[in-house]
Amino acid sequence: MQGFVELTNRSQGRERIFRATQYTCMLLSYVIERNADNEKLVLKLKRLESSMSSGRKMFRLGNVVHALVAAKKTTELPEVLPRICLTASNLSRALYFFCDTVLWLKSVGLQSDFNKAKWQNWATKCYYFSLLMNLARDWYEVLWRLEQATQEEKMKENCFWDERHQHLSSPKCNGLHGFLFLLFQILRNHPPLLLDVVKNLCDLTGPLDTLGIYKTNPGVVGFCGLLSSLVGILTLASPHLKLKE
Repeated sequence: MQGFVELTNRSQGRERIFRATQYTCMLLSYVIERNADNEKLVLKLKRLESSMSSGRKMFRLGNVVHALVAAKKTTELPEVLPRICLTASNLSRALYFFCDTVLWLKSVGLQSDFNKAKWQNWATKCYYFSLLMNLARDWYEVLWRLEQATQEEKMKENCFWDERHQHLSSPKCNGLHGFLFLLFQILRNHPPLLLDVVKNLCDLTGPLDTLGIYKTNPGVVGFCGLLSSLVGILTLASPHLKLKE
């Protein structure tokens, strides 16, 4: 209970709860909308989904500054590729939050003389690019750990040259089977990396569908959005599960 109180006391925690509710409504409305008897319930779910989306925009006000501060911090990272990927991601997020703020002003009637569709398209593209940079960073982490695992395998081979010992040692990273086995081991042994990969892949379905790169349906987007939101709530409630920069 104390953890829930601490989570809801933070604007980021409330935003993620709103996000989970929004995508739950999207998923449920898609599942039940084929039944004509549920027309009123579908309408209520879509209204709630829209309300949650508007509420999330309000909670994200000021996140432009947070993203710019994060970008400044990531420019100081020692490794080149993570530094480039995370800085580009944070700058893209800053642009996304700026577009998001403009769209919020439009939704509450404080601004009307701009093209809403164009701003939504810009926001989606910025969000999409940010996710690609995050996934590039995740892939870098995976490759780095794969290289470490391969080196450890080579050291085992040098130490245990006897056939019996080679048979008992863990499989080498030869071929697709060995690669997948090592990848599974790495993700299993590093939960923050696994959760970050899952979250970014799930988040990718939304902009892919919106931009027409890979069309799915509201059910898929809703399910992936809900899963991503639950991962986000988990990493916020348990900071040790969040991938460190």
